[in-house]
Amino acid sequence: MAVAVETMKRAAWGTAVVFLVSGASAGTWVSRLPAIRDRMHASTTELGLVLLASGFGSLLSMPLTGRLCRRFGSRAVVAGMSVPASVAVAVLGVVSTLPALAGTLFFWGLVYGAWDVGMNVQGSTVDQRSGRVWMPRYHACWSIGGVVGAAAGALAAKAAVPVWVHFGVAAAVSIGLVLAALPSFVPDEPDPPRQHRDQRAVVTGRILLIGLVTLCATTVEGAAADWLPLYLVDVRGAPQSVAAGGFAAFALSMAAGRLAGTAVIERLGRDGAVRAGGLTSIAGVALTVFGPSLVTVYLGALLWALGICLIFPAAISAAGETPRRPADAIAAVATMGYGAFLVGPPMIGILADHIGLGRALLVLIVLAAATSVLAPAVRSRRGLP
Repeated sequence: MAVAVETMKRAAWGTAVVFLVSGASAGTWVSRLPAIRDRMHASTTELGLVLLASGFGSLLSMPLTGRLCRRFGSRAVVAGMSVPASVAVAVLGVVSTLPALAGTLFFWGLVYGAWDVGMNVQGSTVDQRSGRVWMPRYHACWSIGGVVGAAAGALAAKAAVPVWVHFGVAAAVSIGLVLAALPSFVPDEPDPPRQHRDQRAVVTGRILLIGLVTLCATTVEGAAADWLPLYLVDVRGAPQSVAAGGFAAFALSMAAGRLAGTAVIERLGRDGAVRAGGLTSIAGVALTVFGPSLVTVYLGALLWALGICLIFPAAISAAGETPRRPADAIAAVATMGYGAFLVGPPMIGILADHIGLGRALLVLIVLAAATSVLAPAVRSRRGLP
């Protein structure tokens, strides 16, 4: 029994490291987005359309990743996807045209999305076998990685480090950390022989509702990554280093909320935590847009993050409780969530060109409200038939 407990703890730590590296990769990319935008002289509409490419890539790979995890295991999937994803980040630092940027983002989304599903499947496996609710903490590590990546980006921007140097170093460190963590992963549930597999559809009405919650929440969360630095630079007149620091503050608040997530969910229930989170995000986005100073913008970003932080991990946990083919259910919900990359960037970018970026961000209030209304979809089913 002691060996099994230690094995689960090692697997939890290894999973946490992989989440951390994934978050750092995303934080690295968004922290230098203003510099990349300026290098290519792109408008907000052009940039929004280019950012769409990563969403297309993710939506192509993620529905298939559950099957890959069942056949090869989440360890193999994470190994096979995280390395090329890290290399793609390095390439993002050297591309010089919008078509090349779009193509690289498409490939990055393809492998990054599968990496995301693979690590969430491993996290769900560890939680189910250990009887613990560690999923919010894994996602806290993703947010901490975002803080590290964004903070490093802020320092690199302030020191005028070339983007290609910054991204190249980040990619090498990412690969090393993931390869060091993978041996601690535990095997997933084996894929049964074809004649014994449950052939019923995984995407039920409940999974669709969980996916809709995830789509709304990921759009609200992803808007901070895509547009908060640009909002601080273009609308609030902040220097690029301060803008990168704004996303770092957002990611730090996400991490703090997720670290406390187990206690919050135990007190409010998973659906109660999601409902309260949506309402908090409404207040945060409103303060970000209408706050009179950079201080209030930062405070709004903190509330924005604190409200949205538990919704994605709660949805993944809810999908993982599906009694049949949970890896496929996780992949389905994650795919619907990543649909935000198709909806969010162009929607806000096009609106920004017509009504201004600040007003365009107000659409996030509607989406945050929707997560509160749909919160019952993620209610725990443990112990239910």
